Amino acid sequence: MINKINFNLLYINNKIKKISKLLNNSSFNYNNQENLNLICEYKRLLKTKNYFNNFIKYSSELKDVKSLINDKELNILVKDEIIRLNNLINYYSNKLEKYFYILNRDKKDILNVYLEIHSGTGGNEASLFALDLFRMYVKYVELMKWKIKLINVQENSLNGYKEILFKIIGKNVYRNLKFESGGHRVQRVPKTESQGRVHTSTCIVAVIPDIPSRKLPIINNEDIKIDTFRSSGAGGQHVNTTNSAVRITHLPTKIVVECQQERSQHKNKSRALEVLKARIYNLELNKRHEKEYNNKKKLLGSGLRWDRNRTYNFTQNRITDHRINLTLYCLNDILNGKLNLLIDPLIKNFYKI
Repeated sequence: MINKINFNLLYINNKIKKISKLLNNSSFNYNNQENLNLICEYKRLLKTKNYFNNFIKYSSELKDVKSLINDKELNILVKDEIIRLNNLINYYSNKLEKYFYILNRDKKDILNVYLEIHSGTGGNEASLFALDLFRMYVKYVELMKWKIKLINVQENSLNGYKEILFKIIGKNVYRNLKFESGGHRVQRVPKTESQGRVHTSTCIVAVIPDIPSRKLPIINNEDIKIDTFRSSGAGGQHVNTTNSAVRITHLPTKIVVECQQERSQHKNKSRALEVLKARIYNLELNKRHEKEYNNKKKLLGSGLRWDRNRTYNFTQNRITDHRINLTLYCLNDILNGKLNLLIDPLIKNFYKI
C-alpha cells in the first residue's frame, strides 16, 4: 500500500508543478472554461495531497503508539489513542478511495447498458433462475430510478427464460452493473423435484455498454444475414399474424441478435443492428482483455462463460461473490433489488488503495 501511495504522491506532485507553472504564466486566461477546469483540478490535487500526507502521518503515529501497548501505566491512554488514530486513518482512507476512483474510472461508466441473461446448465430450473435474475435486476432498476426497455425474450414451457435481452437507461448504469457479467449459480430445491433434493443450475449474464454510435464498428451489408419471422409471446393478434420479428446474423463472428418487442419490422431491425454493433464492440474488448491479462481470473466483469461470479443458495438464504470472497445471509433482500449490498463492495475492491 505504501508503495502505491508513494507512487500516487509522486504523480500528484508532478501534476501540481505542471499546473502551477501554467497558472503563473502571464498569458493565462482566467475567463477560458478549459482553464477554469484546470484551476478546479489544481485545487482538488492540493486537497488530495493533503489527504495522502495525513494518511501517512497518522499511519506512522499508529505504528509508534502500538509499540507502547504492553506498557501497563500507559495502556488505557494507548488504547484510546489507537481508537482515535484508526478513526482518522479510516476517514482519510475513504477520501483517498474517491480519488482512486476519479483517477482510474472507466470512461464507459456513465453509459447505459444492454443486459443479457442466458439459461445455462440445469434445463427448466436454469430458465426459472433466469426469470428470478431478471426480476432482481428490474427491482434494482426501480430502486435506482432507472428505466428498462425489453428487446428480446425467449420463454420455455414453464414461463422461465431461455434468454432475455433488455436495455437499462439511467445515470452511471455501466459503473454499477459491469461486474454482473459472468456465471451465476443457483443451489435450491426445484419446484418440480418431489424428493426435496438440492439442485445446482447456472445462468450467464453479459453486460454490454451502450457505446455512442460514432464509436461503434461499421457493419458491411454483405457480412450480415437478415431473417424475419412471426413474433411469439404476448401481444395479441398482431404478434401472431405478421413477420415483424427480426433476426440478424453477423457472418464473420457468428453473433446472432433477435428483436421482436416492437410492432414495426423496421424498428426491430434498427434495434437489432444497434445491439449487434454493441456485441461486436464488446467481443473485441474482451479479446483485448484476454490478450492483455492472459488470465481469466483477472477478467472481472468480462462476461466470459468460464467466470463464476456468484452462488445463490436458497436453502441457506446465502449469496456468495467468489471474486471478493464475500458471503451474505440476505439472499431474499438482494433478490428484492438490494443489489448494492454486493455492488458497493465490488466497486470498492476494484478501486481500492
